[in-house]
Order: sequence, then C-alpha cells, then structure tokens
Amino acid sequence: MELTLLGTGAPDGLPRAHCPCASCATARGPLARAATALLVDGAVLLDLTPGAALAAARAGHSLAGVRQVLLTHPHEGPAVELPAGLPTAGRVADGRVLTLISGHRVRAVPMDSPGTGYEVTAPDGERLLYLPPGGAPAGLPGGNGDGEGTGRGGGRSARDAGPAPYDMLLADVIGRPDALARLRAAGSVGPGTDVIAVHIGHDVPPGAELDRRLAAAGARAVPDGTTLTVGEYHDGPDLPRRTMVTGGARSGKSVEAERRLAAFPGVLYVATGGTREGDPEWGARVTAHRDRRPGSWRTAETCDLVPLLTDEGPPMLIDCLSLWLTDAMDRVGAWDDAAWAGGGEGALRERTDELVGAVRATRRTVVLVTNEVGSGVVPATASGRRFRDELGRLNAAVAAECEHVLLVVAGQALTLRA
Repeated sequence: MELTLLGTGAPDGLPRAHCPCASCATARGPLARAATALLVDGAVLLDLTPGAALAAARAGHSLAGVRQVLLTHPHEGPAVELPAGLPTAGRVADGRVLTLISGHRVRAVPMDSPGTGYEVTAPDGERLLYLPPGGAPAGLPGGNGDGEGTGRGGGRSARDAGPAPYDMLLADVIGRPDALARLRAAGSVGPGTDVIAVHIGHDVPPGAELDRRLAAAGARAVPDGTTLTVGEYHDGPDLPRRTMVTGGARSGKSVEAERRLAAFPGVLYVATGGTREGDPEWGARVTAHRDRRPGSWRTAETCDLVPLLTDEGPPMLIDCLSLWLTDAMDRVGAWDDAAWAGGGEGALRERTDELVGAVRATRRTVVLVTNEVGSGVVPATASGRRFRDELGRLNAAVAAECEHVLLVVAGQALTLRA
C-alpha cells in the first residue's frame, strides 16, 4: 500500500496566517506544512484540503483515480472546492465498513472527541490507522492500561485479544500523546509500527526540536509530498532506555521528563519528595505535578529506588534525585560535621553507589530528573557546600550510566548525550 502525504500540518496549516509566534516565523520552505491530507494508492483520499489536486501533482500523482473521499473532522471556514471528477466528500458512521472497488477496506473508528478515524486495509493486507487532529480512539479492545501492552522493546500481552498491530499509524502525536499510549496498551501499536506525526501546528518549534520530541515518543515526521510504502521496514527512532534530565529551578525539566513518557502506557511516577505536614505551599506544588500527569500513570511516593529499578515493569519516571539525596543525607546524619566525619560520609557513599549500580543494571525504561546546583554561588554553610558537592558527584555518576542526558535551560532542552 502506497501512501502520499499531501499535507502534514494542523487544519490551519503551518505557519498560521498572520501569526507572529516564533514557530510560525521559522516555518518556511520545507518546514512549512499544509493541512493534513492522505492519498492511499491513488484510490482513497482522506481529508479534502485546499489545493489537494496541486499538492498531488507536485508529489507526482493525480486524483483522477480516487474512488472515495472521506473526512475525519468538522471543517470550519469556507467550503473547500471539490476538484472535478472526485466523488462527494463525507464522513462515515462509527463502526461502518466500506469495501471499495479498488479492493481496499475502510472502517470508521470512533473517537473520544468530535471526528472520525479511519482504518484502511489494502488488498494485500497491510493496515494503517489515521486519526483526526486532537482525537484518540474510544473503546479500544485488549487494553489493560498497566503497561503490559506493546511499545518498542515490549511484546504483546497474552491477554490482548485485538488484531495484530497496525503497520502504520498517522496521528496527532504532539497534541494527543495519550492516544499513542492507549494504542500501545491495546496492542494496536507495536515495535514494528511506523508512527508518523501529522496535524503538526505551531505548538512546538519546527525542525530539530520537533524531531527530538517525536523521537522520544517513537515517532517521526516527514515533509509534505512524501510517499511512503505501508508495511515496508523503516528504522524507527532508537528510544534510550535510561535518560537523565537536569536543569535549574523552574527550568522546565520535570515537564520535559514527563513529555518523554507521555506516549507510553502504565508509567510509574516515583515522587521522592514525600509530604510535608503544615506546608501548604509544598502541597500545592505536589498537586500541580499530580494534575499534570496522565490519568493512566501510577504514583509511588518513596525514596527506596533500588528495588523499583531492580524489578521488571513499565516505564518509570523518578522525580527527583536531589530530593532522594536529601533523604539519604538525613539517614546518615550528613548535616552534622561530627557525624559526617565519624562514618556518615562512608555510609552515604554506600547508598549512592548502590543507586548508581541499580541504574546501571536496570532493564526498565527510566527517566531520572535532577537539579543543577553550585553554578557559581558558594553556600555559606559547611552542610550546604557538602550537599552541593554530593549532588554534583551523584549527577555525574548517574549521567555516566544513562544513554541520553538532557540539560534544560529556560524551557529549552539541550542534548548533552544522545
């Protein structure tokens, strides 16, 4: 099955007309994207957009052989002119199956928001799923939501009763990463599924930053006019098993860490900060973090990280190592000079070595958040300087065991190791 992407952008395209944002300002040339529309084997057109006939011609194709035009979402603004010779565009009722004279079978997939997804099966059996902007499938079969579904590096659960994974998924990966997570949990997206991001708008900067965010989700973007062969092997993004995200206060490091796992099901979020009685400001911080996380994630509040790293399980996000170190120093009395000199230093070394060893040996996908301290200001107390030094040593040791290391500055993620 041959698929040509006549456009890959959001419904209003990229750049948006008259939008002054940085993303739109830099979306020029090959980075510009028309509204998403797909031409399947020259016979099926998914979404009718302005200039579809010209876009097809630029890609070396014609719309003359199109037998079905299907829409995925309500189209706002003026009506789009139907090119001469094309059948009338329309949407299909959820669950209905169309068998076309070309041999393709199209099934309408219900969404959790206004719109319709389409599963297209080629005469030879290749299957793709195309989702509308801002949509995720509703009522997927076989999903258990506990991370035992599929994803790169994982197999299908024996309990999953759904069909084999799709050969290709085209979806709003940036806007709805949870849709990809649901499909992975249901076994509908597996290690061999080619995940293509479409409906790309100005929510993220184009170019390298877009590619980086998509790679973290196991997805990729292609320029308008690209023709792909569904079912053909494609060397997908190499997802790192261990990632460390570091940065200063309010740099955006926790958001970056959460974003890296947003497209995966059943994530275990490990909060090392604990609770603080009588501190409403701390409680508000914890609540803000909790509300930001996907509802399918589980939370564990603990500093006992080694058993979690040793266990098999779904992806894990640890936030953060600096609070873990605070707890570890509390336990060995490291804040007291006499206790530190009398065995506290050695006891802390044992704890940190055990943690670093667990990070090295873990088979889980894990993202670790930590803080950068001591970038110029020298603490006024010996205990403050001790914490700064120990956190620097811990960060360096953990980073050495991670395939991917990011530094977040002013909300911008800089790759230190990839």
